Amino acid sequence: MTQALHTPPRTAEVPPEADLAALAARHGLSVSGARPSLPQYVRQLWARRHFIAAFSTAKLTAQYSQAKLGQVWQVLTPLLNAAVYYLIFGKLMGTSRGVPDFVPFLVTGVFVWTFTQSSIMAGTRAISGNLGLVRALHFPRAALPISFCLQQLQQLLFSMAALVVILLCFGVPVAASWLLAVPALVLQFAFNAGVSLIVARLGAKTPDLAQLMPFVLRTWMYASGVMFSISHIMSKHTDAPSWLTAVLQANPAAVYIDLMRFALIDSFQGSQLPPHVWAIAAGWALLAGVGGFIYFWKAEETYGRG
Repeated sequence: MTQALHTPPRTAEVPPEADLAALAARHGLSVSGARPSLPQYVRQLWARRHFIAAFSTAKLTAQYSQAKLGQVWQVLTPLLNAAVYYLIFGKLMGTSRGVPDFVPFLVTGVFVWTFTQSSIMAGTRAISGNLGLVRALHFPRAALPISFCLQQLQQLLFSMAALVVILLCFGVPVAASWLLAVPALVLQFAFNAGVSLIVARLGAKTPDLAQLMPFVLRTWMYASGVMFSISHIMSKHTDAPSWLTAVLQANPAAVYIDLMRFALIDSFQGSQLPPHVWAIAAGWALLAGVGGFIYFWKAEETYGRG
């Protein structure tokens, strides 16, 4: 009787981890929230392409739903920015001197830059600003920054209608070169989406990045020739090192802005473009698009966790 009381109870042996993994695999079980392989992730994202398109359209429609002018602000906002830049830089600082068709030149730069700026700002908050959606539903998280970038592309297309009117009003003729705007926008969208994916992952872990990003983007804007011609300004500073001009012209934002100006404005000549500009534009799109996608995918299982 005493011996029976002091005998420790027998416990079931815990199988080793290898046996548990084999048991889970035998019954088709997998780790909850585990990161899929890269090809599988791409297939999941493609399967949700309709959600991405619908989500971006809904966000665009709701963006100005509380304003009395509604969707007019999609065009009015960049036009007002262009007007401010025209007064400050074009008139007060004289950057319009020596630049033919300065108003179309400026408005094109502002519209194209706004596309990049808004895409990156939206991407910064794509995960951290949508934690309820991320935690409630299972879907490829890359769908969020891509959909926000698509939203900004749709807004740019609305603005392009106003840009065409401005071009015609200032005597810029319709030309076959306008078709070059399509591949330029495709490359810019790939670049913007890639950078948005990068900042989305960084912003998911560091929410303060959203407060820092406006200062980074403002500095980037001033180096991208939005309000002035880089080649014209650098030609006045003959003492500046030659590499500085090459770096400024190879800046991806400046590359996409100049490509759009070259496509739409007949006075903007190929001599104002950096050498091999299309190769540079494609290189930036490939580097940012593919690199950003892989960088974001590597942290897929961490998004939405505390």
